[in-house]
Amino acid sequence: MEKTVFLFTPPFTQLNTPYPATAYLKGFLNTRGITSFQADLGIEVILALFCKTGLTAVFEQAALCPKPLSNNAARMMGLRQQYINTIDATIAFLQGKNPTLAHHIARRNLLPEASRFSQLADLEWAFGTMGIQDKAKHLATMYLEDISDFIGEAVDPHFGFSRYAERLARSANKFDELYQALQLPPTHTDKLLLHILDEHLKTVSPQLVAISVPFPGNVYSALRCGQFIKAEYPHIKIALGGGFANTELRTMSEVRVFEFLDFITLDDGEAPLEQLVKFINGHAETTQLKRTLLPEKNTADDAETQVVYKNTASCADYKQGEVGTPDYSDFRLTEYISALEIINPMHSLWSDGRWNKLTMAHGCYWGKCTFCDVSLPYISDYEPIAAKLLVDRMEEMMAQTGQSGFHFVDEAAPPALMRSISIEILKRQLTVSWWTNVRFEKSFTRDLCLLLKAAGCIGVSGGLEVASDRLLELIQKGITVAQVARVNQHFTQAGVMVHAYLMYGFPTQTAQETIDSLDMVRQMFKAGVLQSGFWHQFAMTAHSPVGLNPADFKVEAITDGLPSFANNDVEHRDPTGADHSSFSFGLKKSLLNYMHHIGYDEPLQKWFDHKVPKPKVDANYIENILNTPQWTVAKPTSRVVFVGSLPKLSFFVKSKKGNQWPMATLEFNSNTDALTIETSDAQGQWLFDLLPMLQPTAASPVTMQAIKTSYEGQNLPDFELFWDNKPINLLYKMGLLVV
Repeated sequence: MEKTVFLFTPPFTQLNTPYPATAYLKGFLNTRGITSFQADLGIEVILALFCKTGLTAVFEQAALCPKPLSNNAARMMGLRQQYINTIDATIAFLQGKNPTLAHHIARRNLLPEASRFSQLADLEWAFGTMGIQDKAKHLATMYLEDISDFIGEAVDPHFGFSRYAERLARSANKFDELYQALQLPPTHTDKLLLHILDEHLKTVSPQLVAISVPFPGNVYSALRCGQFIKAEYPHIKIALGGGFANTELRTMSEVRVFEFLDFITLDDGEAPLEQLVKFINGHAETTQLKRTLLPEKNTADDAETQVVYKNTASCADYKQGEVGTPDYSDFRLTEYISALEIINPMHSLWSDGRWNKLTMAHGCYWGKCTFCDVSLPYISDYEPIAAKLLVDRMEEMMAQTGQSGFHFVDEAAPPALMRSISIEILKRQLTVSWWTNVRFEKSFTRDLCLLLKAAGCIGVSGGLEVASDRLLELIQKGITVAQVARVNQHFTQAGVMVHAYLMYGFPTQTAQETIDSLDMVRQMFKAGVLQSGFWHQFAMTAHSPVGLNPADFKVEAITDGLPSFANNDVEHRDPTGADHSSFSFGLKKSLLNYMHHIGYDEPLQKWFDHKVPKPKVDANYIENILNTPQWTVAKPTSRVVFVGSLPKLSFFVKSKKGNQWPMATLEFNSNTDALTIETSDAQGQWLFDLLPMLQPTAASPVTMQAIKTSYEGQNLPDFELFWDNKPINLLYKMGLLVV
C-alpha cells in the first residue's frame, strides 16, 4: 500500500473524534491525484494503553518505579487486577459497542474507584437528571482519568489525555528543555507510539510524512516521531505544520529542531504540501517552496546552517471551493471513545459523540478583537464557502462516515451564511445536528435562531469575554452586554444551547469590573439565557493588537529579544489593573454552581477567599433588558420562510346578528402542537396558496415586498393590518419566519 504522503496527528487531542486537519489535507490531495494515508496516532496509542494487555504492562512498569507511590497510586496498585479485568469492557461501552453495561457501571459495584471519584459527593445531585447511560459514561470517564493519573505518577510523567508533555512546549521560547527531554530514552508511552508508527511506515512506505501539530501538547510526541523516522527511515522526508507552527514558530531560528524534521510549513497547508511533493520528486527547487521553513547553509565557506523561509510568489493558494471535501477514510471511526463531563454542558458536547468537522468560512469576518491573532492569515484572510457547496460536502461526509453530526470549527460563523446553509439543509430535507462558534451580534434575531434550530443547530458558543461595556469597546468586540443578553434569549427560546467564553484580566481591568462582569454572568444564568460558560485569564499573544502595541493598552511587555523557538505568549505587567490571578478560583467556582442552577442569590463574596468589591450593576439589569420589547420592522428585501407543515383549508359561513361572512379555517399540525387560524375566505385562500411558495423546498425565495405585492394584487384589504394582526402572529408559532 505505497502512498506518497503519510499524514498523522501525534498524541493527544480528543478521544471522541479525529482532529480534522489531516482529513482536510487528504481531501485536497485527492483533488490533485496525490496518494495519501492518514492516521490519528492519539487514539491508537490510547487504545493500546487502555486494554487488558496495555494495562498489564502499565502495572508491571509501575512496579519498577523507584520513588514511593502516593496513597492513591498505591491503592490503585493494589486494585490492579480489577482494573485489568474491567478495562476492555469499559472501553467497548464508551465506544458505544456495549451499552447494556451501563446498568452495571451505574450501580458502582463494577469499576474500581480512586481519587477522581471523590468529586461525586459534590455532583451526586446531578445524577437525578441524568439517564443511566450518561451516569455510566461519567463514572467510566472518571475511571479512565484515575488510570491516567496513575500513569502520570508511576510510569510516564508526561502523560495526559490531551496534554502530552504540554509543559515542555507551552511558551517554550528556548528549545533547550524540550531538546534535553528528547535525548532521554523513550518513555513507556513513547515506545507504544513508536511501535504503532513503525507499523504504519512499513505498510504505507511514504515519500513524505506530514505531521499536524495543533496544540503544544502534540509537540513533544511529534518530535519523538520525527526522531524515530530520521533514525530508522532516513530516506523519508518529514514536514510539520498545524496550529502550533502557525502561531508559535513563525519567527523560529532554532536549527536543532531540524534534527527531527526537514520542513515546517505555515498557515493553510494545501499549497505548501503540494510544493513539497513536487520538490521531493525533483519537480521543484527549494526556491519554489510555499511558506516553508527549512535549514540551509550559506554559500560562504564554513558558514553555519541557518533556518531560512521560502515563500514563492509563483504559487497561489487555493480557494476554499477548490480544496475538496474533507476525507475521513483510514481513520478508525468506530473506535473513538465518548467521555462525559457533566460539569460543563458545552465541554460535554465537545467530548461526547463523534462529530464530522467542517468550516463555513476561512478566517473571521469580524477580525478586529484586540486580544486575537488578527494579524495572522488564519484570522485575517476571510473567505466564505458557498452554501450549496458546503451542504454538498456535508452529504459526502455523511455517506462516508455514517455520521450526521457536524461541528463547524469557524472562528466566528457568519450569520448570513448560517441562514443560507440552514435553508439549503431544509431544502434537501436532511436530518443533521450541528453546532458552531458565533459572535453574539444583533443579526441573530428570534426568527433566524428558529431557522437555525429547524435546520439542526443544537448549540452555539461565543465570546461574551469581560461582560463590561467599557472593556468590550477596548477589545473592539463590536457588541454590548445588553445585545449579548438579547441574542442569547433568542437562541435559548429557539432551543439552542448557549455557551459563553468568559475572560478576566484584560489590560486595565479593575477588581470592580471583574466583579461587575461576574454579576452580569450570574444574572444571565439566572434569567435562563445562558446555559454554559468557561472563564479563562487573558493571555497576551505576540500577533494580537495588544501584543503588537502593548503601550496602547497601558501594559508592559516583558521580553528578552526575539525567541529562538516558540513565540506566542508574551509575559506582561498590567500596572493599572487588579491582581487578576487572585480571582481565578472564585470565578470558576461560582460558574460551576451557576451552570447547575445553584447560588444565584448568594452574595458574590461567597465564592472568594479574599475581600472583593460589591457589584455596582443594577440587580435587575439583565432582566430589565430582556423584558423591554424590541420592535423591529422587516426589510422589504427580507426573505420569508415557512418551515412548518402545510395546513388543511376549509370554508364556513360566520353569522352574527343577521349578518353573514364567508370565512376560511386553516388547520396546522406540528410535532407537538395543533393550531387553527381563521380569516376571511379570500385571505385564507391567499395564505393557503402562499405557504407552499415559502417552504425551503420552493424553487425561488420570496421576499416581504413580493408577499405584499401578491396580497395587494388580489385586492385584499390593508396588508399591514392583516400581516401584523392575530392570524399571522399565530402563524409565527407554526414556523413562519422572516430572515
